[in-house]
Amino acid sequence: KGMATPEKAMITLDAMKMLDPRRLKPDSVETERIITVLDETIAKLELSSLIPRIINSLDRFADMLGPEITNSLIEHQKLSNEMEHLLASSEEGDTMRAEEQRGCLCLREQRLKCSVRNVLRLLLANPSLCQALKYEAWARESPAEVFIKAFGEFRNFMLETLLTSPMEEEEKIQFMKDISLQIKKNTEAITALQAELAAALQTQEEEIHMKDNVIKDLKNSMQDLTTDCKAGIQQIKQEGEKQQEEELQASQARCAGLQQDIQQLGAQLNALVLEHRASELALRKRKSRVEMEIVNWIQKYDTDMGEKQAEYEEVDAAYTEEKAQLSLLMEKHAVLLQEYSQIEEERRIRQKKEEQALKELTTKTLAAIRIQAFWRGYLVRSLFKSKRKKKKKGKGKKAKK
Repeated sequence: KGMATPEKAMITLDAMKMLDPRRLKPDSVETERIITVLDETIAKLELSSLIPRIINSLDRFADMLGPEITNSLIEHQKLSNEMEHLLASSEEGDTMRAEEQRGCLCLREQRLKCSVRNVLRLLLANPSLCQALKYEAWARESPAEVFIKAFGEFRNFMLETLLTSPMEEEEKIQFMKDISLQIKKNTEAITALQAELAAALQTQEEEIHMKDNVIKDLKNSMQDLTTDCKAGIQQIKQEGEKQQEEELQASQARCAGLQQDIQQLGAQLNALVLEHRASELALRKRKSRVEMEIVNWIQKYDTDMGEKQAEYEEVDAAYTEEKAQLSLLMEKHAVLLQEYSQIEEERRIRQKKEEQALKELTTKTLAAIRIQAFWRGYLVRSLFKSKRKKKKKGKGKKAKK
């Protein structure tokens, strides 16, 4: 009810692209130039809105800006102060100097504009510095932020206008008509639903009125029930008072019987007290005898403990003396043990040296034996060689003869 057909409710992709400025791209040199000019203007506006904050924190940004930009900002601050002073004096001054003040204001305004252009030129010459300043001093006053945002919307609108062809414009108009028709149908549907809601509310109010009547009837019946309950409570009170009187008479009779029992028990108590006094006297005598025995045992215990204490002191003195002797013996044992360790170490070193000397002696002996054997063998071989040579010479002479 009141809903558009699927064909009319469907939005084409071309129409969505046409309405979304982020999907638009420049398709001509003139369009690109216009958008570039608008983007540069937005950048200059952002930097211009940051100039007051930079001037207020000039000590903080001095190292980042450099001397030239810092001097330009100081000069700009002076011109701004002079401009504010002239404006304040023009509001408070007389009408005779109005022309002169207007001339000064125009001159200061021209100089202030030139100063702003000079500062922007110096800042835009260093893009990295611009980005750093935007990051460090991003906070702007609300009027400047609103103006920059509105100018950005104007830039998007111009871009959309420049990139929209006549055919797309017609499609956009048709699309807006379809949307208006859809809104109209939705409004009719909302009106019908509101009428249904009003009827439902009326029905609900009638039901609530009927329920209110039922609640009133129930309240009246509850009042009648309260009256009946009061009468019943009064009757129950009377019956309770009557029963209370009867129980009081019975209680008085029981109290009289209990008083007689108390008197009898009192007589029995007196007899028992006399009997218990006699037994208490006997127990007191027995207690005194037991206390005397305990005193005697304590005295005997004190005597024995005195003897044991004296014996303990003698044993402790002997133990202390033996402990002192033991500590002396332990010290002597430690000294002797240290000397024994030194003697053992010296003995081990001496034995090791003796073993090493014996080993060297054995090695030298074996070497000498081998050298002697080699030398003897050499002498024998030399002797045999000389004898052989002599024999060969003798045989040679005989053969010649």
